Amino acid sequence: MKSLIKYKKSYQSPSYISLVSKDFKLFKKKNKKSGRNNSGKICVWHKGGGHKQKYRPLDFNSTVKIKRLIAIEYDPIRSAFIGLFIDIRTKKLFFDLVCENQEIGKIYTISRSLDDLAVGNKMRLQDIPLGTLVSSLEIKPGKGSQFLRSAGTSGKIQKKSEKYAYIKMPSKNVIKVSLDCIATIGSISNELHKNKVLAKAGRNRWLNKRPHVRGVAMNPVDHPHGGGEGKTSGGRHSVTPWGRLTKGKKTRKKATILKGSF
Repeated sequence: MKSLIKYKKSYQSPSYISLVSKDFKLFKKKNKKSGRNNSGKICVWHKGGGHKQKYRPLDFNSTVKIKRLIAIEYDPIRSAFIGLFIDIRTKKLFFDLVCENQEIGKIYTISRSLDDLAVGNKMRLQDIPLGTLVSSLEIKPGKGSQFLRSAGTSGKIQKKSEKYAYIKMPSKNVIKVSLDCIATIGSISNELHKNKVLAKAGRNRWLNKRPHVRGVAMNPVDHPHGGGEGKTSGGRHSVTPWGRLTKGKKTRKKATILKGSF
């Protein structure tokens, strides 16, 4: 009971969340892998179990020009809320990410006019003014949004050149993106997701997460940090079970990151 109270105090689902899409055949089956490969061997640790989920395919490619928001729904696979939209021209239903302050019943478009600069609308980076918060960001024109898709995230357009826009990410890094890429105006919904306290270990098991064992608690044969008399801190820089550095080593390509901010 105490864990339930702690969970509810940390986060409460908004009242406008509904499940209209259950009456339409929009969900897809989601097969569980639980961190195992085709021969059944564990290749990703600390995964397994979890509640049964259904996949909601989202329209990341921005193919619909004019759409109306019918409902805002919960998605078990992602941290942000998703919207059930209807294509005004074809009358087809589909899912897409929802931004904060988008309203049910309103029409949203892909536009090139500054008159349509409103939360939820999509525009090319070339047409969006400096200082605007954007989300659902494309990295390559026409490939669909790949960055800024989790709950509460947004990037800020810092600068533009002849071919590129420079966008400040939540990590404070500045990335360089083509001006022909499309982004959504506003920040992604469910901003309070970061306040959620799971409150008990069982809640992690529902999310397909198994207990994480520290390397220093293992034997030397199992981990580079293992062994030693009494409690030790490993005696070396933090590494993976295969000896690769885990803290401070850069993993991104230099071409996509610009140091500093504007």
